[in-house]
Amino acid sequence: MAATRVPRGAALMTALGQRLGVLLRTTTFRLTLSYVVLFGVSVSVLTVFFYWSTIGVVVRETDATLKSEITGLAEQYLEHGLDRLLNVIAHRIRTDESGDMLYLFATPDNRPLAGNLTSWPEVEPDAEGWIEFVHTRADGRSVPARARVYLLQDGLHLLVGRNIAQIRQLKAIFNHALALGIGVVLVLAACGGLFLSSRVLNRIGAFTGVTAEIIDGRLDRRVTTRGTGDEFDVLAEQLNVMLDRLEALVGTVRHVADNIAHDLRTPLTRLRNRIEMAARAAPEELRGELELSVEDADALLATFSALLRIARIESGSYDADFETVALDRLVDDALELYQGVAEGRDIRLVADCEPGSTVEGDRNLLFQAVANLLDNALKFAPDASTVHVGVHREPGAVRVQVADAGPGIPAGERERVTQRFARLDQSRSLPGSGLGLSLVKAVSELHHGSLEFGDNAPGLRVSLRLPERVAR
Repeated sequence: MAATRVPRGAALMTALGQRLGVLLRTTTFRLTLSYVVLFGVSVSVLTVFFYWSTIGVVVRETDATLKSEITGLAEQYLEHGLDRLLNVIAHRIRTDESGDMLYLFATPDNRPLAGNLTSWPEVEPDAEGWIEFVHTRADGRSVPARARVYLLQDGLHLLVGRNIAQIRQLKAIFNHALALGIGVVLVLAACGGLFLSSRVLNRIGAFTGVTAEIIDGRLDRRVTTRGTGDEFDVLAEQLNVMLDRLEALVGTVRHVADNIAHDLRTPLTRLRNRIEMAARAAPEELRGELELSVEDADALLATFSALLRIARIESGSYDADFETVALDRLVDDALELYQGVAEGRDIRLVADCEPGSTVEGDRNLLFQAVANLLDNALKFAPDASTVHVGVHREPGAVRVQVADAGPGIPAGERERVTQRFARLDQSRSLPGSGLGLSLVKAVSELHHGSLEFGDNAPGLRVSLRLPERVAR
């Protein structure tokens, strides 16, 4: 099957999207977002104050002027009568150079008597007598107006208004500038948040990169400092001190392990050889007991070797020889090794190995891991049953699977069985030290793989998933 090609542009967009998603989840970006919200509330309060102290002043002055004007005209009518009011309105219109003032004196049925409005506005005044309407000027332009309505004696109506086009324009300019300003502030704040988040994420990435290498066993790695004296430098210095201490402690443990290997394995081997020599020359009635002692010594040496190997793998001191390993051939070799054991119990080994299943790894360790899985399967499988072994390729990985028809492992115990010396109740009567799956887990972690357990119904299905390439 031909591999699907991903366009470079789509891959780039996907990478950028993932990077942006990481940035948006950072604490720095969330703090920046909180600051933006607080800043937005502060700007809103400040905007209300500016509006009240600028445009609000103009509106209040306009209303005060209209109130004063209409009150003066009403007094003229009350004190001097209708003719005087008509003359005053005409005079005000003639002397208004800007032409922004609006006057209308009308009968109870809204028929105009005087003023520069041709008809009464079809707008109901509010409780205080204010109305806003659109006025058509002599040049044909329509402009907004605000006016105050006053009821005189005999049902006469008096309206005094003003062209508020400039006020409306000033409001529009203010609102546009406010929207633009808030938009620019939000964009800059978001960009600033992403920039700060990126810088913090890069510093955190330096920490996580070093810790990942330390987890892989490179205890000599340290976090670099920038000399700025900030909190990250302080954290890096403290972490480096801790790593120095950790490296010294691990070095001490390794030294002790080497001493144990040198001081105990050699005497154990000598003891085993002497017991074997004694068994050859011993009388028939003692030879059986001595041979059992040799087997016990071999078990002790095997347990001791397995413990040291697991410790070296987990501590990162194991000098792994990585190469390209054909897992299908490796499994065939392991099956050939255990074929005699299987035939002795009438167990059938069924293999399904996909050719060309290769991974990058240490062949000796991988063989030991597969052998341990086979040994466990044969140990717990009932006589005259079948053990299935498979090797299958997956995207970027190869899976080795061993399935038997034994009692299996309860789901709650599957995490515990990979610990050292962990044994279930049904396996305590069987030979073994409880280190087999511990070694398999250590080998899988060394190869950046995973060890998975499943139900074979009946029995246990164990999968060792290994990546084709190991990042080192």
